[in-house]
Amino acid sequence: MRQAGRLAGAAAVAPSLAGLAACAGRASVPGSPAPAVGYGPLRPAGPELALPVGFSYAVLNVEGRVMSDGRPTPRAHDGMGLFAVSDDVVRLVRNHEDQDPPGVAAPLVSPELAYDPLAGGGTTTLEVRLDPDGRPTLLRDFVSLGGTTINCAGGVTPWRSWLSCEETTFGRGRGWSVPHGYVFEVPADADEPVEAVPIREMGRFVHEAIAVDPETGFVYETEDYNRRAGFYRFRPRTPGFLAGGGTLEMLAVRGHPQADLRTGQRPGAWREVDWVPIERPDPPEAERIPTTVWAEGHAAGGVRFSRLEGCWYDDRSIYFHATNGGDAQLGQVWRYVPAEEGLALVFESPSEDVLEGPDNVTVSPRGGILICEDNEGSTHLRGLTPSGEIFPFARNLLNHREFAGACFSPDGRTLFINLQGDTISMGPGHLGHTFAIWGPWERGPL
Repeated sequence: MRQAGRLAGAAAVAPSLAGLAACAGRASVPGSPAPAVGYGPLRPAGPELALPVGFSYAVLNVEGRVMSDGRPTPRAHDGMGLFAVSDDVVRLVRNHEDQDPPGVAAPLVSPELAYDPLAGGGTTTLEVRLDPDGRPTLLRDFVSLGGTTINCAGGVTPWRSWLSCEETTFGRGRGWSVPHGYVFEVPADADEPVEAVPIREMGRFVHEAIAVDPETGFVYETEDYNRRAGFYRFRPRTPGFLAGGGTLEMLAVRGHPQADLRTGQRPGAWREVDWVPIERPDPPEAERIPTTVWAEGHAAGGVRFSRLEGCWYDDRSIYFHATNGGDAQLGQVWRYVPAEEGLALVFESPSEDVLEGPDNVTVSPRGGILICEDNEGSTHLRGLTPSGEIFPFARNLLNHREFAGACFSPDGRTLFINLQGDTISMGPGHLGHTFAIWGPWERGPL
């Protein structure tokens, strides 16, 4: 494989992922001694998080707390993107995965700016100043998008915007005033709420995350649907101007139409891929059948994954997670290389102690990979070493909800992270939180 120059060989894998394929078969199993990797054992650093010794955190924001614009912080903190403003100031654009029925949650914006005045989801923007050691100070926070629903993840663009994705295809038949299931764009530099305009040609399906290839401007999209999920790309007519429309396509394995990659996969195996066009990216029947877009692509030869979630661009590649993919149904990490039109499985979890339910993913400025877990047990942030060893970096002490929205400051001094909170708030331990974490990053691979 190395001689072929394909990504299965460690020399061809990004430095932060080198060795992942090799170590997938020798990852630790329940009851085995913890490997001496990462930053050491986790200890309570406060009532909400357990962290390695030397690391600290601050609570930046909590659901219900009044923001700078006078509005209460929305609930269900989820995906989040970071944008530098100056050497010591950053902006975070944060999703709120509100799942209330139509009209139950208070709208975040005025009716003229809301996509659907019955929907309580959207985004908020936080402006934060960082001290030299990484300690944060919240300067202001405000609503930046409203009238959407179940805003789960999304992604940043090279042109300084956040793409917020709806993880539902419900519409008028479920009591909403308009159809849902779209992607919305929020400029990072907006100082007030923007009008919520759906980008319909990017598809109407159960969206999760996106990643943009800065060399082409193509947007890659994941679909969070159990056992029937696709990996898509959107080719805009004008790079950087998504509202101008474009072409939606679905990934297919060359020579193997309708390939099923949910189980039975070998880490490191290289597959050449093609893309099949989606002729109807915005089908009205998606309201009743959420996998309508996927079914069109699959019928044309597209791939079948299971629950695609986190998605990130790094090292001229797109990395994405299949949250319950793999033989143990505990998660897969995939890598797609646009320049070579190739795909490989780089890691598959064999045990809950190793990794369970990978969701959001990010890469630190030092090249370390950080994975957010989403499962029914004790949720962790997991790091990956350059040699492919997985280690716990943080544990959720607050509740049993997922970590989400991980992103590092440009200099790597500060990690920002969300705890989602419950669908229905039932007390302080069930509220959405946003944290900033800082400490001796140089001691380990993150």
